[in-house]
Amino acid sequence: MRVLVVEDEVLVAMMVEEMLGELGHEVAAISSHLEEALVLARTVSFDAAVLDINLNDAQSFPVAEILRERGVPFIFATGYGGRMVGDDYAGVPIVQKPFSLDDLRRALGRL
Repeated sequence: MRVLVVEDEVLVAMMVEEMLGELGHEVAAISSHLEEALVLARTVSFDAAVLDINLNDAQSFPVAEILRERGVPFIFATGYGGRMVGDDYAGVPIVQKPFSLDDLRRALGRL
């Protein structure tokens, strides 16, 4: 599976990339900024995405909307728990930071 990773912390993005590799997946692209993530969400071919909710001074919900329109499944990664996610995203898998390889495996399995 090819995965888009949207994460503003470089070390966390590297960790997610490594975990995805261990799970047999390929990272299609990594973005740390909302504007770049929006472009990637519209133009790059991938099978799923891992979205950090908070990106510096922005949130990744506009990216989630593009993915939803394209029919691309995604998971949210957050250090704030499910309270950041409204009813619009009920049912979207969430991994709580810091998360383990098994947490990511389970979340991807729910897609």
